[in-house]
Amino acid sequence: MSNAAPTPRGPADRPVSPHLEIWRWHITMATSILHRATGIALYIGALVLAGWAAALARGPGAFAEYRELLASPLGQLVLFGLTVSLFYHLASGVRHLWWDSGRGFEPKTADMTGAAAIAFGLFAGLAIWLVALLGGAAG
Repeated sequence: MSNAAPTPRGPADRPVSPHLEIWRWHITMATSILHRATGIALYIGALVLAGWAAALARGPGAFAEYRELLASPLGQLVLFGLTVSLFYHLASGVRHLWWDSGRGFEPKTADMTGAAAIAFGLFAGLAIWLVALLGGAAG
């Protein structure tokens, strides 16, 4: 006969980790998620760029088809999203570099720089596209 304690068959009674339904959303949480999401978007952008290079290498016909795809409304939306992602990720990366120096962790400062990174991404993306549209390069 064994003196070992019985092994429980069900889940243990212990506290459950907090999740998104409990935590109040705040800007630093959003910027952290956006930084990761825009990093993934930029990988997709690298694939779009590789597709462009491959189409260019295949010849004028393939390049014209790829250019048509990128000029479509969906293609323009993807390119606009990639532009905003690039600028936001850049601003967020600069913010992280500033944090690496040990500064900017105060809640008000972190909130302000997070909002600034989001605003920079949106406004810089819009500015680039506005310049492109006015110059006839897009659309």
